[in-house]
Amino acid sequence: MKKVVKFGGSSLASAEQFKKVGAIIRSDESRRYVVVSAPGKRFSADTKVTDLLYKAYGLVEQGEDFTEVLEEIRQRYQEIIDGLGLSLSLEDEFKKIAENFRDHAGSDYAASRGEYLNGIVAADYLGYEFIDPAGVIIFDDNGNFDAETTNEMMAKRLEGVEHAVISGFYGSYTDGRVKTFSRGGSDVTGSIVAKAIKADVYENWTDVSGFLVADPRIIENPQVIKLITYKELRELAYMGAGVLHEEAIFPVRKEGIPINIRNTNAPEDPGTMIVQSTCNKSDYTITGIAGKKGFVGVHVEKDMMNTEVGFCRRVLQAFEDNHISIEHMPSGIDTMTVIVHQSEFEEKEQQVLSEINRLVRPDTVNLVTDLALIAVVGRGMKENRGTAGRIFSALAHAHINVRMIDQGSSELNIIIGVANKDFESAIQAIYDIFVSTQI
Repeated sequence: MKKVVKFGGSSLASAEQFKKVGAIIRSDESRRYVVVSAPGKRFSADTKVTDLLYKAYGLVEQGEDFTEVLEEIRQRYQEIIDGLGLSLSLEDEFKKIAENFRDHAGSDYAASRGEYLNGIVAADYLGYEFIDPAGVIIFDDNGNFDAETTNEMMAKRLEGVEHAVISGFYGSYTDGRVKTFSRGGSDVTGSIVAKAIKADVYENWTDVSGFLVADPRIIENPQVIKLITYKELRELAYMGAGVLHEEAIFPVRKEGIPINIRNTNAPEDPGTMIVQSTCNKSDYTITGIAGKKGFVGVHVEKDMMNTEVGFCRRVLQAFEDNHISIEHMPSGIDTMTVIVHQSEFEEKEQQVLSEINRLVRPDTVNLVTDLALIAVVGRGMKENRGTAGRIFSALAHAHINVRMIDQGSSELNIIIGVANKDFESAIQAIYDIFVSTQI
């Protein structure tokens, strides 16, 4: 068996955390390929190394002295090295980083050095080979990730390598310049490595024991999701559920490789297993609840709308022409509502409304503002009658007005729109009716 294991910043923030990581890796000989993030926060008021690197490079761009901040970063690594009892020296690496900063190597280069240096430390500590992803994770000239080329190069580089540490978060353009993924991109690196070596499992180690049914900032001690499909995860991640970078799903999903979310600080916990499909039923009718605030609904109404060929397309053209992406589009016979982010829409609302009037001559156009969207997701919903009824009954009992409903044909999720002010109360009500009452 071959496993790729990725450790997040909190798992590698100190020598003490490194030792936990080492124990986890050494406890299972199949954990052969390790992807590392940069050191995260050691305590709540601490600063992540990546943020320190951004700060240092910001001083470079302002023409100010950055050496004090770089020294702070060097000391962070030295504390880890000393705490692990290693004889490793990063002096030459920091001299090179300082030189490249002065040569304005770019903010992506600066940000990537946290993972790069941590990869060197982890490889030395574990006795594994270190691999710099700049040579094997490729972006095209427009900054788009080249999945096919990367898979070929990564597979070739790891061929015959029994144990390796690979830095997460970055790769390079074809000309060698460093290019990063978005924040949290080490998850993506782990997924890329897992696909390239055809891993049996991709373990993603972080500071929580898996995905939770609901946001712990809203629900006190929510239950852990033991098993979730990629489709369910995609729906929840899209609506704001954290833990895993959503782009990390795609490389392993295509290969049918399961992802196991685990807790470095509680390695005995089984965490959450993410799979292609399963015949196992979830513990509850729903799998999870997630949502976001800050949407607006553009409600277009016109008699006999359904007889006008191309009506919906012309309405959507008004948004496309103004570079506004669409989130949802519930509709009726003579009505359609386009849901978009309010912050994007406000800047161009008059242009969009004018264009809608010009393109389709509606009877009315109304705006539903300060809207929050909540996704109730679960593969078990299609097998249980009355799911929607239970949701709306719970919301009515909590005196929450439902302002929008949208259900996909897959019956995997139900999207509910409520006022921003009712967001937290609505999630609590839905959680209580499906989870709390069954515990």
